[in-house]
Amino acid sequence: MIPVRYNVRSLAVRKATTFATASGIALVVFVLASAMMLTAGVHKTLGASGHPDQAIVMRMGSDAELGSVIEQSSVALVFAAPGVKTGEHGPLGAAEIVVVGAMEKLGADGVTNVTIRGVGDDVMTFRPEVHLIAGRPARPGTDEAIVGARIRGRIKGVDLDQTFDIKKNRPVKVVGVFEADGSAYESEIWVDRELLRQAYGRQGVVSSIRVRLDSASKFDAFRAGVENDKGLGLQVLRETAFYEKQSEGLSAFIGGLGSVVSFFFALGAMIGAAITMYAAVSNRQREIGTLRALGFSQISILMSFLLEAIILSVIGGAIGALAALPWAFVRVSMVNMASWSEVVLSFDPNARVMMIALAFAVLMGLLGGLFPAIRAARTSPLKAIRG
Repeated sequence: MIPVRYNVRSLAVRKATTFATASGIALVVFVLASAMMLTAGVHKTLGASGHPDQAIVMRMGSDAELGSVIEQSSVALVFAAPGVKTGEHGPLGAAEIVVVGAMEKLGADGVTNVTIRGVGDDVMTFRPEVHLIAGRPARPGTDEAIVGARIRGRIKGVDLDQTFDIKKNRPVKVVGVFEADGSAYESEIWVDRELLRQAYGRQGVVSSIRVRLDSASKFDAFRAGVENDKGLGLQVLRETAFYEKQSEGLSAFIGGLGSVVSFFFALGAMIGAAITMYAAVSNRQREIGTLRALGFSQISILMSFLLEAIILSVIGGAIGALAALPWAFVRVSMVNMASWSEVVLSFDPNARVMMIALAFAVLMGLLGGLFPAIRAARTSPLKAIRG
């Protein structure tokens, strides 16, 4: 086999073409890795909102809490269903109202939809992952709110000790800011359930009911107990499955857009790699002829040029992947298509994303260098040496 240092030297000698080709591959990997990191961030943000031992109950046929309406009288029946875990003060559950409010963005023109959740005074007990990072809890029965850390300062009036309207001429004061392990709750505003009920005319109803089960294995018994009562007209989902479904539309949009852009960029990068390798074969005819004359086989020539293309693609892929890593410190806001409200997302540069991006770079190198490598392997030693 031809020594690897021969390929490394060849790439070092052809600095301009090596840089141009590696840059094209790096750009493709950067775009692909960025899209995959954002898609992973969607799953991470929404996935962190669900727990395997919790179930969510909504009106039959509803895809999201926003479109669900449940009679208040049904709450006690759901809490009494088999499998619901009981705490010190009774069944562990939460009946909540969810609405979307149009609010002014800071630093940009126009308004955005924000999820406003009407919660009970035991919300922090039911969701132990939620903790305040500033201020204090909202007092029950008051016009006070706590807001998620990810939307803090992004919306007009949504910051500690500031005031905003949840409805026209219905001001609410922000008294606390909370985090929730990076979940979608951090993009929400929480107010007293009765306050939201009065402001939006939701008397006698809630949007959803959540319960904590004795264990994840009790889900089927709980679902049967609720759904078999046809008079309730309710459906039950695992909370993890519910948020996975919520992420499908946004993930598909980001992934599809990233794939389309990456495809056209990759096509250009592969054409550029092929042109570079063809030029290398043409300019190195005498070298190839000398290698054949020294006894190196066609397979050795083929593998050597393919290796050169792979080295080039790995260099470009590594540069593109490293360039995408700073996205980990960036947060972007997008509209969740399931709830039609803004959710603040972070990029997730996990090992799987990086490995796929690098594998894609190697694939581009192989495809771009295959035909030039075949041409090099078929070169006649005598004709090559004669020029």
